Amino acid sequence: MSDIITERSEAILRIQLNRPAAKNAMTSAMYITLAELLDSAAKDDEIRVVLWHGAGDSFCAGNDIQDFLKNPPGPGESPQARLIKALINFDKPIVAAVHGAAIGGGTTMLTHCDFVYAGENAKFQMPFINLALVPEFGSSYTIPARAGYLRAAELILTGQSFDARRAAEVGVVTRVVPNQELLVTATDTAQRLAQKPPAALRACKRLMKRSTREQLEQAVKLELEEFSERVRSAEAREAFTAFLEKRPPNFSRIKEPGTVA
Repeated sequence: MSDIITERSEAILRIQLNRPAAKNAMTSAMYITLAELLDSAAKDDEIRVVLWHGAGDSFCAGNDIQDFLKNPPGPGESPQARLIKALINFDKPIVAAVHGAAIGGGTTMLTHCDFVYAGENAKFQMPFINLALVPEFGSSYTIPARAGYLRAAELILTGQSFDARRAAEVGVVTRVVPNQELLVTATDTAQRLAQKPPAALRACKRLMKRSTREQLEQAVKLELEEFSERVRSAEAREAFTAFLEKRPPNFSRIKEPGTVA
């Protein structure tokens, strides 16, 4: 069965991440497929809204670690970069329904959605620092812009997890709803949006995004460059090895180029 399932219902394209056994962790192929789906939907006048959710007990656990280590993103047109570009250029509404785990990219991808409904059981985390990495999907810009620097620093520099209500407080989530009402609520919003005048709907989104687009694109560019360097660093090798060996990482003896002994 496909790792991403799509279904069209009148003017709504439903996209479901479909690796429930892996908590819908993203592979390189999934990033490319999702980018292609969004690019295609952007050009399809019959599609007015995207509804995005995950199968099983989670929304998305971020990168699939095994696939990620085989295909670490580099500078330029990586699968992740393709999806970032598709999300930034998508001028139709995206409605996300988040339940269970939303980790790493599972959280940062949501900053490109227009409506994010979270079930009461949703748990968010941006654990990039724990893997000796940096934020992705423009979140080094979007999270401070929404939450303010101090609250963003708490989430990004500690890599701590946070619940749905905290996600709403810092501007990652539109609204928290009871778990059993999550998909119904998101679907209802998608249906209401699909009834709006489509050209005006796209124009409204473009205008709201216009003032921050340049800063977001610059943040993405810098993130991709830094991420590419960090993922190949000695710190990252230790972090990922420790993760796979299920032990705490030890950074005390690692000396990166340019550091003082």
